[in-house]
Amino acid sequence: MMINPLLDKWRTPNETPPFDLIEVSHFRPAIEAAVREASAEIEKIAGNLEIPTFENSVDALDRCCEKTGRIAAILFNLNNADTTREMQAAAQEISPMLTRFSNDITLNEVLFKRIDSVYQSRHTSGLTVEQQMLLEKKHRSFMLGGAGLGEEERDRFRKISEELSQLSLKFEENVLEETNGFLLHIRDKDGLAGLPETVAGAAAAEAEKRGMEGWIFTLNAPSYIPFMKYSERRDLREKLLKGYVSRAYHGNERDNRPLVTRIVNLRLEIARMLGFRDFAEMVLGDRMAENQENVEHFLEDLFSWSHKAALRDLENVRSFARETGQNGEIERWDWPFYSERLRRAKHDFDDESLRPFFRLENVEKAVLGLATRLYGIAFRETGEIPVYHPEVRTWEVIDENDSLLAILYIDYFPREGKNGGAWMTSFRDQKKENDARAIPLVSIVMNLTRPSGAGPSLLTFNELTTFLHEFGHALHAMLSQCTYEGIAGTNVARDFVELPSQIMQNWAFEEEWLSTWAVHYVTGEPMPAAIIRKIREASAFNEGYACDRQLNFGFLDMAWHSVTESVGPDVKGFEVKATERTELFPTIPESCISCSFSHIFGGEYAAGYYGYKWAEVLDADSFSLFSEKGIFNSEVARSFRENILEKGGSDKPMNLYVKFRGKAPDNKALLKRSGLIR
Repeated sequence: MMINPLLDKWRTPNETPPFDLIEVSHFRPAIEAAVREASAEIEKIAGNLEIPTFENSVDALDRCCEKTGRIAAILFNLNNADTTREMQAAAQEISPMLTRFSNDITLNEVLFKRIDSVYQSRHTSGLTVEQQMLLEKKHRSFMLGGAGLGEEERDRFRKISEELSQLSLKFEENVLEETNGFLLHIRDKDGLAGLPETVAGAAAAEAEKRGMEGWIFTLNAPSYIPFMKYSERRDLREKLLKGYVSRAYHGNERDNRPLVTRIVNLRLEIARMLGFRDFAEMVLGDRMAENQENVEHFLEDLFSWSHKAALRDLENVRSFARETGQNGEIERWDWPFYSERLRRAKHDFDDESLRPFFRLENVEKAVLGLATRLYGIAFRETGEIPVYHPEVRTWEVIDENDSLLAILYIDYFPREGKNGGAWMTSFRDQKKENDARAIPLVSIVMNLTRPSGAGPSLLTFNELTTFLHEFGHALHAMLSQCTYEGIAGTNVARDFVELPSQIMQNWAFEEEWLSTWAVHYVTGEPMPAAIIRKIREASAFNEGYACDRQLNFGFLDMAWHSVTESVGPDVKGFEVKATERTELFPTIPESCISCSFSHIFGGEYAAGYYGYKWAEVLDADSFSLFSEKGIFNSEVARSFRENILEKGGSDKPMNLYVKFRGKAPDNKALLKRSGLIR
């Protein structure tokens, strides 16, 4: 009989996943076995003749699906970070199985009666705040999982939820295929006009890796962004941008338009089935924003501040473009180029001039060291832990008392089987078992600039802030001190989860931090104080435009999920109408962002993309306390750790925030930081 490493006890350091033993063929039988085991446990919980209590119902349910969750986490994390055709097929096959299992739980009437009984007595049963939070989350998951539906509606609910799980996976597969399928192949040096040597060198290395002559540029961020900023070839900028904004919008088998409309309509059907006006109303009930009206007011208020500044930013760049020889109106593919040139003219630096000071090895040491200075934790790299790809590195995270806090995986560079962007995820969340803390296994996945030839990996400033952002998420997961896995770490309200990540980005603009580590990778000379000041001064450059772009996505997300009637096939027309107020350039016929909007159609940000700006308000307000007391102030850092990072979802987000900050948040700090008010 074949031994399945996904089911066998993991005899690895700290019971980390044995990636060296796992094969794609192991996943389906492992999931089937884990589901059978968990289903038997659920039947025991449901059939318990004792009076329902938090312990024998809610806590028991939270713990009974651990093996299933552990295996699923490995499958879907690998499918995002190191996938193959075989892996994608397995994910498509297993996803509806897991949805079916989830439905079996929430549609189990006997089990729901037990959970509901505990819920109805929650104010008189002496539960802790943490227990009440888990109870509310479980009860809500039952209600949104169809517990109150009739038999006929339950059958329909099952079919919809299973189909949605497959559609989201297919959406992401199509985006990945389209991203990988586009190449800008430059065969002569004229096509490199304006590009820094580091950018051209990386493109030459990419071509060599593919066995091609010349230079290859892709739609991955380390290739796409610098080309758009520096290339003097307007025709090639146009070609690359159109390749990016038209992903999964080509009328072929990877066109996501049918998937967008199907996902939106099925989400609406489920929401209406459950008694909600629309999908947004359904999901916002447990968010910090609380309801749709608050989200819309928040977006409109920010738009009222940002749009005038965005128009001013656009006119400034237009004028600069005309003054420097641009004939006619600038188009969207001109914006990064002239915006970067104007910033360089105003502030006398650009991203490429910063790269030599951001060698990846130094950045890594500095980011990990920042956590040491703020929170007293240490990082000990180890090569003993199995990894899913040779480029992945691992650390043991050690607390002040020498106890093991977590295992950290970091995966830095783009490759063909890896989704674009950057994210933090986990192979196991933190919890407590018999009062002992089970450590989390946390992973940061990014697409940073690769080393070029014999040279090191030199990051852009944006890549530095990306690293800090994802590391903030990782801290949230690694420092968690919760009892229950379901509310530990980043298992918090979607519009609260970005606070720990976005606050970390603030240190990138602080001379007090940069001056301690940012040195030229060749000469060892520290980054000049004048450049650091320019980074700070330029931090609000074109922030009105940047804010409008984020609001564009927020409005689009809310538009798709606020529909109260089924939408038709005209995805492009819907998108144009939803975003026309925030669009500062003419519509590009080839563009349809909805078709590659993975956050909302492939990820978990449906009716939640506003959360990035919402969390910016929180992070700006929070960091203003660090600025006031000192950016390394131990008391403020301790308070942030104890009241935010360690607490997960063990209390209402506003309660946690007020405990740290001493007051409710307001948007003044963000507006000031963004240069929208003085």
